[in-house]
Amino acid sequence: MLDMAEKMQARAVGPDAVTSLKGKVSAEEWNLRVDLAACYRLVAHYGWDDMIFTHISARVPGPEHHFLINPYGLMFDEITASSLVKIDVDGKKVQDTPFPVNPAGFTIHSALHMNRDDAHCIIHLHSTDGVAVSAQSNGLLPLDQHAMLICADMAYHDYEGVALDLDERDRLVKDIGGKNMMLLRNHGTLALGKSCADAFMRMYYLERSCSMQVRALAGGAKPNMPNQGVPEKTAAQGAEAFDGIIGPLAWPALLRKLDRIDPSYRN
Repeated sequence: MLDMAEKMQARAVGPDAVTSLKGKVSAEEWNLRVDLAACYRLVAHYGWDDMIFTHISARVPGPEHHFLINPYGLMFDEITASSLVKIDVDGKKVQDTPFPVNPAGFTIHSALHMNRDDAHCIIHLHSTDGVAVSAQSNGLLPLDQHAMLICADMAYHDYEGVALDLDERDRLVKDIGGKNMMLLRNHGTLALGKSCADAFMRMYYLERSCSMQVRALAGGAKPNMPNQGVPEKTAAQGAEAFDGIIGPLAWPALLRKLDRIDPSYRN
């Protein structure tokens, strides 16, 4: 857990303490920072955030195996490109920053960043509907087109308590295998991608699927299941679409949305 100095620091530091890193990091890293900050703002915009908790991370280009994660203590709608914290695979900060890092975020994200070369961006959330479906014994059901597009790419991981035990990383890696989305049982949702755009679009479909499932089952009527073979056909279409197609198409429009709402994520 955080030591006392970090706890005091977390209470004392707000977004005004952030110093701009534009021009102080490589252009490639800066662009990644902007995209990752946009992910945080979009999660807040869609109402999937959980105050200062949960995490989105992105691997920094280069041989150092560094990645960016949220500054512990800022709300998701406060996060900017410059406030993101750069850490190594041991969870140690490799830049000067007044912010601490949530150790539970390090456990989950480092496991996948270290073991999946294609896990450039990882999103983990505690949304109301995502947690609700994660607590249902059948998991995500192929009740609608959104769910059918992603069901075949879903993995599951049993809850083991707050993710502070580094031994859990091996089990996380084993459970997700080569899939790109996961329901953390009784806990939340997770999606990864080769870019922030790809990871976000997977999470968008996962969160929408969970919301539709919660609503479809809430009325108590027997759900209408799709005809045999249709979920598999739809999943094959989804596998192609989510591999670098719909992300690049939707991402520029999402950034334009954010720029209209509040462009400060680019700072």
